[in-house]
Amino acid sequence: MSFREAILQASSKHPKPEGRVFQYGTAGFRMKANLLDSVVFRVGLLAALRSRKLNGQTIGVMITASHNPPEDNGVKLVDPMGEMLEASWEAYATQLANAESDKDLIEEYEKLTDSLKIKSETPARVVFARDTRSSGPTLVAALVDALNATNAESVDHKLLTTPQLHYIVRCINTKDSPQQYGEPSEKGYYEKLSAAFVKAMQGRKATGSVTVDCANGVGGGKLRELIKYLPTPSAGGVEIKVVNDQIEHPERLNHQCGADYVKTQQRPPPSSQVGPMARCASLDGDADRIIFYFVGEDNAFHLLDGDKISTLAASFLGELAKVAGLSEQLRVGVVQTAYANGSSTSYINKSLNLPVVCTNTGVKYLHHAATKFDIGVYFEANGHGTVVFSSSAMKTLSTHEPQSPAQSSALDNLRALSELINQAVGDALSDLLLVEVILAHKSWTPKEWDSTYSDLPNRLVRVEVPDRNKFKAVDAERRLEEPHGMQEQIDALVGKYKQGRSFARASGTEDAVRVYAEAATRSETDDLAQKVSSIVKQGGQ
Repeated sequence: MSFREAILQASSKHPKPEGRVFQYGTAGFRMKANLLDSVVFRVGLLAALRSRKLNGQTIGVMITASHNPPEDNGVKLVDPMGEMLEASWEAYATQLANAESDKDLIEEYEKLTDSLKIKSETPARVVFARDTRSSGPTLVAALVDALNATNAESVDHKLLTTPQLHYIVRCINTKDSPQQYGEPSEKGYYEKLSAAFVKAMQGRKATGSVTVDCANGVGGGKLRELIKYLPTPSAGGVEIKVVNDQIEHPERLNHQCGADYVKTQQRPPPSSQVGPMARCASLDGDADRIIFYFVGEDNAFHLLDGDKISTLAASFLGELAKVAGLSEQLRVGVVQTAYANGSSTSYINKSLNLPVVCTNTGVKYLHHAATKFDIGVYFEANGHGTVVFSSSAMKTLSTHEPQSPAQSSALDNLRALSELINQAVGDALSDLLLVEVILAHKSWTPKEWDSTYSDLPNRLVRVEVPDRNKFKAVDAERRLEEPHGMQEQIDALVGKYKQGRSFARASGTEDAVRVYAEAATRSETDDLAQKVSSIVKQGGQ
């Protein structure tokens, strides 16, 4: 049977819902799970094409909807170095997903094959995994139908966190090369992180325990597995208390728990039941982001979000580069989005004396900007991020000859951190260990970490609109170009508030606009957020 016949036959089992328009966004495709069957099938076709275009390199497919509710699901592609799908291919994913009939689909598929000069005899290799959502197995079946129809070699890694799949993809494609990243397995992932953690701790002791809310998602079981590879607290490890890891109840995923809940509600999950000053963290549903927090002695909630993680990591890496005698060779920089709190940007510039770059929202933009530095630190305010070491930085770390015991210790630490950090993608489990290492070295409690700077009060509001595509943003998404005149209205409002800042940005995954506002006081912030939201709602009709 030819590819054409096999695809047509398989596609007939996965018809596209009539009248639906799909768009590959910053998180791939994401929507109600009952609409995804045809989309996942077609993503499978594209994964095989992508692999063949890259001469048989392995491509990853992850089925997850991250922090979305349990009834949603999504699918996204992972490129060979564990990075997001190349931007130009997002349009191809959208084209295939929107082909109305099986016949239209095969025409689009063949058109892509011809225009991209893809040879059908080139091997295609795909690895895939899913999170714990109940819709996952059905969507995996649709994916497998596409991979079989296109004669792609594939491996099902079952349940993984999103970063674990990114890690495995990168390991497979760098195996037996100078850039070899690690053993391409879940076990290899745990072994790499645990070994690097021990080296990076350098005999320091963690203070107290950290309670980790796993959003009742895939991260719970994987964190418990990682703990088995780490040293016990008495042997130089850290005591990690796992809560909200009930994956046997898929309906509880992200329900009153998880990073998104904590960030938006500005409170701990009701089920975490931790005392004052306890160090806490929350993952999201697929464990690719993390935020920290604590409740003060006065019962006030203190959030340590992506901005605080970014400044913590940047300050520590900058200090180590200086002590190692490498401040000239290793340029440390920070990448943020418009969602970063204004106080964090000021702290990085003025207190840490490090450069800051602002990009569009979306990991692909942040990651790309971070690669311009020798050591690029990027975290979105929602806790998604990582640190990227350039190839020249890695070479410097491996060849530099320290001139003193202090330089040698700092150099060893930088090498260990380059292994501990999942450079492929934001990784909640890796970032958890990174923060624990830094706090141990600094002998800081969460209160001392929080006191590095004070966030301006801020509010993020979700405004539902009929069509998100009416909103076009420019200047790293800090200003609206369309609808015409809306930005001028926002500017006029912002000018009335002390330290006021606000912007509106269309969601990449749903028909909604996110309105961000910050100002000198909580009441001014809430007032500004409400008024800008009203402008967006009226203008979006």
